[in-house]
Amino acid sequence: MKKIITALLFVVFALSVQAQEGKWSGLLDLGDRKLPLVFNFTADGCTVELPAQGQKNLLAKKSYTEDGKLRVSIPGINCRFEGVVSANMIVGNFIQGDSSDPLTLKPGEEAIRLNRPQTPVEPFPYKTEEVTFQNGEFTLHGTLSLPNKCTSRTPVVIFVSHMGKHDRDETQYEHKPFAVIADALARNGIASLRYDTRCLGDTIDFYRTFTTYDLKDDASAGIDFLRKRFKKVGIIGHQFGGTIALMLAAEGKADFVVSLAGIVVGFKENMLWQNRVSLEAQEYTQEETDQFIKACRTAYDNIAEGKPVSFATVSDKLQPWLEWSVKQVSKTYFKSLLSVDVFPMLPNIKCPVLALNGKMDNEVGYLSNLSALDKGLTACKHQTMALDELNHNFQHSSTGIVGDYALIEETFAPEALQTILDWIRKLKG
Repeated sequence: MKKIITALLFVVFALSVQAQEGKWSGLLDLGDRKLPLVFNFTADGCTVELPAQGQKNLLAKKSYTEDGKLRVSIPGINCRFEGVVSANMIVGNFIQGDSSDPLTLKPGEEAIRLNRPQTPVEPFPYKTEEVTFQNGEFTLHGTLSLPNKCTSRTPVVIFVSHMGKHDRDETQYEHKPFAVIADALARNGIASLRYDTRCLGDTIDFYRTFTTYDLKDDASAGIDFLRKRFKKVGIIGHQFGGTIALMLAAEGKADFVVSLAGIVVGFKENMLWQNRVSLEAQEYTQEETDQFIKACRTAYDNIAEGKPVSFATVSDKLQPWLEWSVKQVSKTYFKSLLSVDVFPMLPNIKCPVLALNGKMDNEVGYLSNLSALDKGLTACKHQTMALDELNHNFQHSSTGIVGDYALIEETFAPEALQTILDWIRKLKG
């Protein structure tokens, strides 16, 4: 009888191991946030994904303990998972050092679907139109959100997204901040246009083909499109989209501007600040940090001037980071950013400007950029605000860490949203 039971247990175990192949996922509860994990099991191996950090295909070693538990070791992050396998779940613990936290994996990715309560859901109490507009050979696709009783005198804004290629909602980790803002605007009598970046979905090498000036021209074409229908056109820009908004305002293209974490001090200086913040957070020494920043500055200057890149000495641990950073900045798109200096343009801006930054922003320094705006905006009414506890994406955050963006359910802080609404509604005319 004992042999029969043992044989049956072996068969059940073998079947559960076979059923375990494929994609399994779960949320690791870290107290104030939940970390999604995805395990991709094959017959003889495993890779792991951390979607919130953009980590894919982390190599892992799959094995089984003497008592039949599944064990997955992930040397890249010095962690392991151990759990009991059944047909529809794997119940166990995620272990790192002396820390052990419960983790249950389920088939597929449904288990890690994160809640995004602010994302607008139809039916909407306003109209939307799918539209296109042209900039040379490029057709830009977007959505117009139109409040009830919309007329030519209704204020309208065009959204300009942050660096790189984005959809019209500036979607990131299932957050849709531009959709959230557009929804609030339409419910409060303000129209908006949000549009996809050129060549979205194409196989073209975006970062080696286009420059920030191309994206600025796209936004300018969007403003021209809106002026055929509206008398008062403003811009809401996030990060370098905020920079583009200020550049267009300096050319007299905008009637008002809302800059969200806009970069004013220049791409190079902001990148150096960003690197310093990151190194200090990782507890590199002051000497290591200073050497790295000096090396980056020299490399960026060489790239901007079209000279061969020369590297100053940095620690062995930081050499790969330096090489990666230089490789990124050498691409056409990022190289063009090095030539953008919006500060001398600020005195040319005549329209009202609202600039919001989060104090927990680890991507754009609020002190230096808001200070530059206050100093440079000499010919227009403007308001600058640093908002407590908000990160780069205007989510409430206690850390500001980039990797936490996906873990936070909030898409856009209500107080930031209300500030934008109140400010636009108070504009005269």
